[in-house]
Amino acid sequence: MILVIDDDAAVRSSLSLLFKQAGYRVITADGPDEAMATLGEQIPELAVLDMNFSMATTGEEGLALLRRLRQSVPHTPVILLTAWGSISLAVEGMKAGAVDFITKPWSNDHLLQSVRTALSLSGDAEPAGSGPDARDRLDGKYDLGNIVGVDSELLSILSTAGRVSATNASVLIMGESGTGKELIAEAIHANSPRRNGPFVKVNLGGIPASLFESEMFGHRKGAFTGAVRDRVGRFEMADGGTIFLDEIGDLDVASQVKLLRVLQDRSFEILGASRTRTVDFRLISATNRNLEEMVAAGHFREDLFYRINLITLELPSLRERREDIPLLTRYFVENLGTIYRRDNLTVSPKALQWLAELPWSGNVRELKNLVERTVLISDKELLDVTDFQNQLPVSQRQPGSGALPAVGTVTLDEMEKSMIEKALEFHGSNISRVARSLGLSRGALYRRLEKYGISI
Repeated sequence: MILVIDDDAAVRSSLSLLFKQAGYRVITADGPDEAMATLGEQIPELAVLDMNFSMATTGEEGLALLRRLRQSVPHTPVILLTAWGSISLAVEGMKAGAVDFITKPWSNDHLLQSVRTALSLSGDAEPAGSGPDARDRLDGKYDLGNIVGVDSELLSILSTAGRVSATNASVLIMGESGTGKELIAEAIHANSPRRNGPFVKVNLGGIPASLFESEMFGHRKGAFTGAVRDRVGRFEMADGGTIFLDEIGDLDVASQVKLLRVLQDRSFEILGASRTRTVDFRLISATNRNLEEMVAAGHFREDLFYRINLITLELPSLRERREDIPLLTRYFVENLGTIYRRDNLTVSPKALQWLAELPWSGNVRELKNLVERTVLISDKELLDVTDFQNQLPVSQRQPGSGALPAVGTVTLDEMEKSMIEKALEFHGSNISRVARSLGLSRGALYRRLEKYGISI
């Protein structure tokens, strides 16, 4: 049952009809007194609250009622309705415990998506547990792809990711560089109803402010100097699927305003076109920066922060999940053994223990790079401590001696080129299989073939 609280009879009637047509039971209240009286008789599963009562244009009455609702029915999610000019009021409401805010005039589809998401996330989650058995249970429920580990904190994150994947909730993934934020985003998409739609990744840190609108919204030929052809924007590419905004903490403030508008109503205008385009996408963002500190310092908009983090997942560093280092090492070695046709390639127990004690400031990505360099250089079937040590400077060959280097005795470009060549040979130049084995898209693989001058 949904409780609709609004002093406008037309709004109450419109929302009642919308929710009833969607299969929900609805009760309405015209203000705080009637709403609180209703709670004395029955507990709604969700409340939709208008923050702008006509008696209090500042919204203080709406905030006061929200706090009363959170105190009286703490397990009932509350969605706020507010005018675009009162976004700051909605942010205060989010701080007070609301799960989402929708601006008027609302989109019926967007509002219903928010309702379904809030209801699906309001139930209690089962504890994920830890160890191989807990991991097997998660793998039985979700497609977790290439995410390796049995650490309890990681499994809790995977459980939450699997649970929210069925919703349309915006997800913010936080964590140090190299912890696997993109893998988590891909897993959420792969387990969602949008799995057959596009997964569009955008590195916001690599987009200059002057090109933000063109890159994200697209442009028409002649829209500005240099626009020699039409360009499809990233949001349009993501229609029906998921858009992954990586490094969102690097976005300049002016672009943050433009992003907030399209996230709010899922619509935008292509540069050089007069028609507003509406798109359907699921938002996942990621950053290695502390957005709360950036908000406090005025470098990240507070309203955008609350728009993107309906669900927040904070990934642990590799240093915090050392029991997973041997598992990850074996996983990388097994995959490389397949690519290089070295099926008997293994790692000694001493090497696994030694690797588990290193600092890993670059996290999983750093471990993967070291393993790849070692496999590429060594011709032994059993990799021992010295094989991995030989890829490090002398000053960093002991545990606790500091961060590992990004590059060892061979450059990453040289290593990547060699891996691609070996994968092409192994898979008979089948681009789809080669791309899959290397964890690349076909487009990314073609770009690397061109970069390294590899012909097929």
